[in-house]
Amino acid sequence: MSLWIKICGNTSLEDARLAAEAGADAAGFVFAPGPRRVHVEQVAAIVPRLPVKIEKIGVFVDASFEEIEAAVRAIGLTGVQLHFNAAPELPARLRTQFGTNLRILRVTHFSAESAAEAEAITRDANIDAVLVDSRTATAVGGTGTTFDWLAASKTLFQQAHTHARRLVVAGGLTPENVAEAIATLRPWGVDVVSGVEAAPGRKDPVKVRNFVAKARAAE
Repeated sequence: MSLWIKICGNTSLEDARLAAEAGADAAGFVFAPGPRRVHVEQVAAIVPRLPVKIEKIGVFVDASFEEIEAAVRAIGLTGVQLHFNAAPELPARLRTQFGTNLRILRVTHFSAESAAEAEAITRDANIDAVLVDSRTATAVGGTGTTFDWLAASKTLFQQAHTHARRLVVAGGLTPENVAEAIATLRPWGVDVVSGVEAAPGRKDPVKVRNFVAKARAAE
């Protein structure tokens, strides 16, 4: 299977189309406070104008089942990313409601101390893939910082390869380092936000195209 590539933090039709044209598999939209925040009505106007082939992933932080369900239906999202410490009941309810037509991703923030906890998250049968991100004291995503790839390669990612689990690398990826991340971790997918931006919430076309090209070349 080819590498799954998601360009996240899109705030305009132009940027979401750019992700599709560059060859990404998914475009992400963040429904949480911050410089990349979008609203349901805004994305509902964007999604019908995107190619059918590209996945439309909504990123949610501290959202209820009802909020996520309403957004999926109103927009026509093909996937959701639970970017918070969601209880197991939430992905289970989403799977029951939408079946396998909805891709469900969950985030874990990697550190050497949390490797065992992160590995446990990957066992949830209702999760299609786990996004492994970095975090700072003020942000849980879009931080522009990497986690310890070498430590992760010997723990969480090694377990994932053994048990055929899907992990997506995020946090601090750029066109310059994505090949190294892929070589070190051998992930199922990669996810980028700030590393392909001209400014928070606005994509740089050259960076987006270079990121996808270099990721494809490295897989």
